[in-house]
Amino acid sequence: MSTYNNNLSWRYATKKFDTTKKVSNNDLETLKESIQLTASSYGLQPYRVIIVSDEKTKEKLKAAAYNQPQLADASHIVVFASIDDVNDSHVDTYMNEISKTRGVSNADLEGFSGVIKGTLASLSVEMKNVWAAKQTYIALGNLLAAAADLKIDSCPMEGFESEKFAEILGLKEKGLTPTVIAPIGYRAEEDPTQHYKKVRKPADELFISI
Repeated sequence: MSTYNNNLSWRYATKKFDTTKKVSNNDLETLKESIQLTASSYGLQPYRVIIVSDEKTKEKLKAAAYNQPQLADASHIVVFASIDDVNDSHVDTYMNEISKTRGVSNADLEGFSGVIKGTLASLSVEMKNVWAAKQTYIALGNLLAAAADLKIDSCPMEGFESEKFAEILGLKEKGLTPTVIAPIGYRAEEDPTQHYKKVRKPADELFISI
């Protein structure tokens, strides 16, 4: 088995974190870069990522997540929030980044820009928001894999009240909706879940070769 797959086998949805251990700034920067490098539709990255380490804020978020202990005990909480109603201005900002990074003119990007704007225009606000929310899960997957590579524990979670999270983190006024979260840190020795054998579908049930 490759080192990558060994790391994925090592990770599990951590139920109890060691409150005395914190993710280092260097490792946190590595995780942030991994999220930043995530693939997304058109490369648009229609989301923001909020990283919470403040203890008082973590306690508030815990209350908005049905008092699940991971939120208070973990080193950090990574909150993925999709952008509400992605529009032409977001595309224009992206085109400017492409122009600056690749040294091409905005005029040369008009075709690409038009394709994205045309696609967005064909979607209702609700459909755009569903699409943007789906993109956050791709970024979440990268975070989980990168954390495992660093032997940092994580727990992807949908069990939280999105509106309350948005209120606590001041996201409503920023046009952001929390979609999925992942507390990160280090497993507690007394967390029995770490000893459970990983259960996954057998390969012949999961994969279909045509």
